[in-house]
Amino acid sequence: MNGAQSLIRTLVRSGVDVCFANPGTSEMHFVAALDSVPEMRGVLGLFEGAVTGAADGYARIAGKPAATLLHLGPGLGNGLANLHNARRAHTPVVNVVGDHATHHKKYDAPLESDIDAVAGSVSGWVRRGDQVADVGSVAAAAVAASMDPPGQVATLILAADASWDEGGQVAEPLPPRTPAAPDPQAVASVADVLRGGEPVALLIGGQACREPGLLAASRIANATGARALVETFPARLERGAGLPALDRLRYLAEQAAQQLDGVKHLIVAGTRSPVSFFAYPGKPSDLVPDGAQMHTLADPSQDVVAALEALAEEVAPDTLPTLAEPSRPVLPSGPLTANNWAEVIGALLPDGAIVSDEANTSGVALPAATAGAPRHDVLTLTGGAIGQGIPVATGAAIAAPDRPVVNLEADGSAMYTISALWTQARENLDVTTVILNNSAYAVLRVEMLRVGADLSGPAAKTLLDLSSPGLDFARIAEGMGVPSSRATTCEELAEQFRRALAEPGPHLIDAVVPPHL
Repeated sequence: MNGAQSLIRTLVRSGVDVCFANPGTSEMHFVAALDSVPEMRGVLGLFEGAVTGAADGYARIAGKPAATLLHLGPGLGNGLANLHNARRAHTPVVNVVGDHATHHKKYDAPLESDIDAVAGSVSGWVRRGDQVADVGSVAAAAVAASMDPPGQVATLILAADASWDEGGQVAEPLPPRTPAAPDPQAVASVADVLRGGEPVALLIGGQACREPGLLAASRIANATGARALVETFPARLERGAGLPALDRLRYLAEQAAQQLDGVKHLIVAGTRSPVSFFAYPGKPSDLVPDGAQMHTLADPSQDVVAALEALAEEVAPDTLPTLAEPSRPVLPSGPLTANNWAEVIGALLPDGAIVSDEANTSGVALPAATAGAPRHDVLTLTGGAIGQGIPVATGAAIAAPDRPVVNLEADGSAMYTISALWTQARENLDVTTVILNNSAYAVLRVEMLRVGADLSGPAAKTLLDLSSPGLDFARIAEGMGVPSSRATTCEELAEQFRRALAEPGPHLIDAVVPPHL
């Protein structure tokens, strides 16, 4: 058994049975070993950003890591943006990054680079497998490390000779650590704050964004009058009829400040104290209102759901949560606008859907339009690095082949990792992609105004415009094997969305909406 075979067998034994890959020469023995370990599913991505984003989406739904296979430092670098998003989502991902053979590194070949440094920027755990006898044990350690609460990126750098040498050994799985129990003193202290009579906001994130945490947060809010909010970009948020419809903290700092206005105490559970995404002239970076106190009920490494449930029993023992009633928007008609396209999705969203949401500025109306839709999961842009939506949808579809996946995607963001559509076609994944095509980097138009920069000049306008030449997403998708269509009216979008959901395999709808600015 060579090192590559021992690595793959150890990953499978540790519960990792999907590998998203874009390999090169240094990973060829890993590729060859896949035929000797049929339990491992290899999924080819045409760009490393699609590979790492798919691993993120897979783990958010599967609740366990996928592996990635990346080629040296440049391959890892190409995947860095979506590993950044995975890091912010606390997603367990196991990267296998091939390196030159140990005896070759001294020659400083053209693809030689400092892989450890690149990996360290997004990984919570980095280790090398330079000796064939150690590869299996390092792989087992990588899987366990990725699952270390609350989840992280673990990177194993595999020397080519350790991969091809004989003498590999399969290692037994290592049990990951469990989340730390809630601190009873923190629960008691926060309970006192909630009973104190001053305005309180409760901001939840991480695992608290699933049903048990949402129910507990709603009970607490109903009993105490606290404002319950969800972090701006949750990794996985359960929504829909029968669940509490908690508002997310807004992306724009001015809007977030309005949500928190008058609050004297901010309680965070499973997330961090909120800050503005960027600095703006004359505006504060810290979103906690002046004079307000911040209290941590549970940090992301703790069992935040248990903490919320303990707090609910303390302050709301006989209080019921408020649940969203089943409701659907009336199907609109006429030309698509920045708002009514979301009503079409809300009216037709299927039960059990997984929504990969990278609609960005076009998605402002989406939460209200889907609050009473059948239950669904929403996967959001956790780290703000665009180009996540299509790959995350791809990974989610592999993790849950029995559930419909809907990817709501901004046009500019889509172009970063558009090649993931090819993987959807190759794997025959049930993903419906709706491109919100407004022919602009609309979010940057908003940001130009907010930072006080002048957008009136022709050179500035050119850098934010996607209309010259226009992007024909239907033709792009067809070229990668994905059936596609184009919608300019609500009626067209509704008909095409229904058809895409009814047919197996991937589909793309190029929905033309007007720009916001």
